[in-house]
Amino acid sequence: MNDSLHLVCPHCDAVNRVPHARLGERPNCGQCRQQLFAGAPTELDGTRFERHIVRNDIPVLVDFWAPWCGPCRMMAPAFAQAAGMLEPLFRLVKVNTEAEQALGARFGIRSIPTLALFSKGREVARQPGAMGAADIVRWARSQRA
Repeated sequence: MNDSLHLVCPHCDAVNRVPHARLGERPNCGQCRQQLFAGAPTELDGTRFERHIVRNDIPVLVDFWAPWCGPCRMMAPAFAQAAGMLEPLFRLVKVNTEAEQALGARFGIRSIPTLALFSKGREVARQPGAMGAADIVRWARSQRA
């Protein structure tokens, strides 16, 4: 087993190689020098989405949402709190389906908010509906095999 992971920087999108044992040491990006884990979700557009989904060796939990959606706005603080609890074993990202309609269509997002968990570039689980931070964390951990 390879003891290092590829992690995409949430700030500059550079792919970093980090030894698995150093994940908990708050590693910095080799390119922009910012922390690879900010304890907050990363907002992705269509051009950044593919890189983060495919190149991260840790599971990526995506919140598909829209600014006009009341349940989405209610869940946003819980999703942010979950980021602090799930990192560095997961990367949490947000996709605004209003601004990124092609991504919403590509993944067949029919209701928002919808959480989708990706591993090695493929969707492995999906959960529609708003959840609290503890439920998000519990669900994400239960999907990780």
